[in-house]
Amino acid sequence: MDHNEYCCIFDTAQYTGTPDSAPCPQALDVPRLIERFDALCSQGREEEARDLLEQAQETAKQAGDWRAELSVTNELLGQYRRTQQAGKGLAAVNHALEIIRVHRLGRTVSGATILLNAATTLKAFGHASESIPIFTHAARVYADNLAPDDYRFAGLYNNMALSYDDMGDVASAERFFGLALKTIEKTEHPGNDSAVTWCNLAEMYGRRDPEDERIGDCLEMAWDCLNTPDLPRDGYHAFTVSKCAPTFDYFGFFLYAKELRERAERIYAGT
Repeated sequence: MDHNEYCCIFDTAQYTGTPDSAPCPQALDVPRLIERFDALCSQGREEEARDLLEQAQETAKQAGDWRAELSVTNELLGQYRRTQQAGKGLAAVNHALEIIRVHRLGRTVSGATILLNAATTLKAFGHASESIPIFTHAARVYADNLAPDDYRFAGLYNNMALSYDDMGDVASAERFFGLALKTIEKTEHPGNDSAVTWCNLAEMYGRRDPEDERIGDCLEMAWDCLNTPDLPRDGYHAFTVSKCAPTFDYFGFFLYAKELRERAERIYAGT
């Protein structure tokens, strides 16, 4: 990053130190909660999923279980992005950052992963420049604790690329999209996440030149990824194709978009 690193406005000293290991007075059953949440999302019941998490967040707060409160807030960050609730999303970012700061989790992998999610939410709601220092800190923590090909780097690189794209730094965006693809290719089923990355690249090129030949190449790559024979046709695939379909539509790949929407409907109906 030293070739073009932005001034770090994220004061990591406030978030690092000795992590809090004291037990909470009460402990919520977070795995069971997330299982229920995932089931609702797989059925396309987004509002019910959000309500479940918001109620659990308040329950955890009242019970003094800050770990559960942080876990639920982390899930809500993604939920608010999917449902485009900027006010709640930015409030959740501040809430997550405060818990991480108070309990000194900024140098842990779990803390860095939540920081990544918070930075992604900042970008999603128009604060790309504020997200870069947080992404950079998460990258340093990952580099200190994870193998270079760990799948978690893929999400980090992809979302950093999107922030750089928003800021107009195409060269950095291309670099991080490329790093994301290389990391995703090493996972067991790379099709879904690779397709999203190729669609992101197509959109980036299209915003600058609608006639860019690379747009079609990227979308053909995305289509091939989504049709990998061994790719599970599950709830995550349905979410992915629903996310990719508008990109195909926008650039005139109407038959591809129609097939993806119908595929998502069939998967949701089956679950």
